[in-house]
Amino acid sequence: MDKKIAKNVSSGAKKVERVEAEKEYTADSVNANAASKPVKKTAPKKTAKPTDTPSKSAKSQKAERAKKKERAAADKRIEAAKKRAQKKEEKLMRRAKLKEKKLEKKAALKAKKIEKRAALKEKKANRIQARQERRAALKEKRVERRAEKAARRELLKHEGKAEKQKRLAREKKERIALRRQKQESRDAARAARAEAREKQRARKAEHKKDKRRRRAEHKKRSQGFGGWLAAVVSLGVACLALATVVTAGAIRMRDVNSEVESGYRSTLFEMVSVSEDMDDSLSKLSVSSGADEQRRLLTDLLVNSSLMESALERVPVDAATGTDISAFVNRTASYAKRLLGELAQGKQLTEMEKNTISYLSQVNHTLYGELNDIVMNMKDKDFRAFLEGKKSEVGNKFSQAGKDTHLNPDTAVDTPFSVQGNVGKNRLEQFEEVTAERAEELVKGYFSTYHIADTRMTGETEARGTQCYNFVMTDENGTEIYAEISKNGGKLMFFDTYEPCTQKNFDLEACDSLAREYLATLGIDDVEAAFTSDTGMVANITYVGVVNGVRVYPEAIRVRVCESKGRVIGIDAADYLFNHFERKIPQAQMSEREARDMLSGSLTPYEVHLALIANQGKETLVYEYACYTENETYLVYLDANTGNEVQMYRIRESSGGKYLR
Repeated sequence: MDKKIAKNVSSGAKKVERVEAEKEYTADSVNANAASKPVKKTAPKKTAKPTDTPSKSAKSQKAERAKKKERAAADKRIEAAKKRAQKKEEKLMRRAKLKEKKLEKKAALKAKKIEKRAALKEKKANRIQARQERRAALKEKRVERRAEKAARRELLKHEGKAEKQKRLAREKKERIALRRQKQESRDAARAARAEAREKQRARKAEHKKDKRRRRAEHKKRSQGFGGWLAAVVSLGVACLALATVVTAGAIRMRDVNSEVESGYRSTLFEMVSVSEDMDDSLSKLSVSSGADEQRRLLTDLLVNSSLMESALERVPVDAATGTDISAFVNRTASYAKRLLGELAQGKQLTEMEKNTISYLSQVNHTLYGELNDIVMNMKDKDFRAFLEGKKSEVGNKFSQAGKDTHLNPDTAVDTPFSVQGNVGKNRLEQFEEVTAERAEELVKGYFSTYHIADTRMTGETEARGTQCYNFVMTDENGTEIYAEISKNGGKLMFFDTYEPCTQKNFDLEACDSLAREYLATLGIDDVEAAFTSDTGMVANITYVGVVNGVRVYPEAIRVRVCESKGRVIGIDAADYLFNHFERKIPQAQMSEREARDMLSGSLTPYEVHLALIANQGKETLVYEYACYTENETYLVYLDANTGNEVQMYRIRESSGGKYLR
């Protein structure tokens, strides 16, 4: 039993040794194959057959290589798939961007179409509005023409034989004046052509003379007595011909000048005749009470105003004088047209309208006297100097005639105490005098926003005791502006210009803002608007100084604003410059309530201001009450110390705004 066990143990140990030997052999075989080197094999012991491990190892390596190759191919496929996915994503992104751009472009086009439709709609609306405005203007003109025609028919219907003869004579005179005007135009054109022909003849003669001289210089022959004699004869003939041409031209020019001078004299006589007719019509209107006679006189006045304006355009007066006279004539014609329209509607002339006619009659009578004096007393030398634009007695009289059209009406004022004059000392005297050159620099600064193309000083004048430089400026549109600059301090005392204001593009509130902005450029900002009026598309605003809430009426400024263009076209700042200084307002001895109790029981106050006014040459502190009754409106001024009534005005309303009487 023991032997059998030992045999079995020995057999197991040998088996283990054989397995170990096979492992070593297998490892050696693998290493030998990897190194590709032949290995010398020892003869194995004759035992059992070796196992198949080496073939299994080669298969695993081949499988491993296949797996690696598969993994690499898989990685390549993955990378290719990623690239395809990326390209696809980029393509989708490009498509999305293109689509987004198309949508944006489409939205922009749509917005542009909407904007274009809106612009076309607005343009169409503007065209419709402009067409309606034109139709309204044409309708208004037709109404005016119908009123004039109706007035004329009414006039002709009731005119007698004597009136008809006068009318026919007047119309004949108008036709003669028109023919005379056309003849003067033809004469002036003929004179201009004759002057051009004479200049051309003189140039040709000079050219021929120069040509002969050059020909003589280039002649290459000896200078003998015969040549000298021929040259002398030729020169004498040329001089004689030139003298003949010049003499004939001088004679013709003298004749032309005589014709032109005669035409201007005829125009002056026409102005005197028309002014006399206007004076007769206005004088009769101020006392006439019959509607038929009033219509006839107003028609005559309208026709004569047109003739006066036409004659004035043919007289070479300076810009300021022409503007003054033309403005008065235009105001007269406009007022006559308005009164004709009222009479055509069956209305009667009011007391205020008759007072205005009396005022116009007074101004025209003064103008007629000045023009008649010019015609009757002018000398030929002065008249020729006037026509040449030089200083002359005729020009001075015309200037005085223009100033006379600024006469203020005795019964109507645009602001309280506007005719009281200066109070106390002239405050401009404290400033140093400026030279004419410095005044020109200042006036250019005052009108820096007016696009001035030309500035010239036309002389000096005296305005209410103060010496001023006179300037006439022309803007880029040819509009002339007349301005007065004080010698003391170089302040803008006054300026005026005529601009056609035909449309109401700015209301009174906007004009007030524009006027305040302009006054601020002059260093004037301590004022407030006291009274406003609106005539002929021109806003007239009167400002007064303000100190601690107290209105200072001696410091008054009158400003005119064109409601069509929205710019200041006139200013009168003399009262403000004369009376402006740092004031100390006195204390009122009475309260406002105490002063109100002293008003008449029939008056109801609705507005009150503490004011400083000019009263009998001195300044007085008052309470200014705006009151009304059942039918009227008044301004009442009560002394702030005693309560006594200092002044009272009646406020009248008209199409031209508020007026005080």
